[in-house]
Amino acid sequence: MSWILLVAAGVMEAVWAAALAASHGFTRRVPTALFVAGLVLSMAGLAVAMRDLPTGTAYAVWVGIGATLTVIWGYLTHQERPTVLRVSLLVLLVGSVVGLKAVS
Repeated sequence: MSWILLVAAGVMEAVWAAALAASHGFTRRVPTALFVAGLVLSMAGLAVAMRDLPTGTAYAVWVGIGATLTVIWGYLTHQERPTVLRVSLLVLLVGSVVGLKAVS
């Protein structure tokens, strides 16, 4: 259950990161509210998952999921341009997250 919660918290990290960018310095209400909600849910999920998972592993997986999804969101919204090197590094990051799960 902790792993499922950690994955959900990682997804919420991507949500708050994207909402933070969309808030334009907290000047837009809806993205700002989404940022706050995503941040609270993400941190709460990480905290609860860390009851059962090692801190380093949980944090690395949380960041890896959030970062990967945030970059993919950037690609889908054309805010970032995917290149072979960037996509290769994302694949390496995802592989590292899967590896951490496998050895835990």
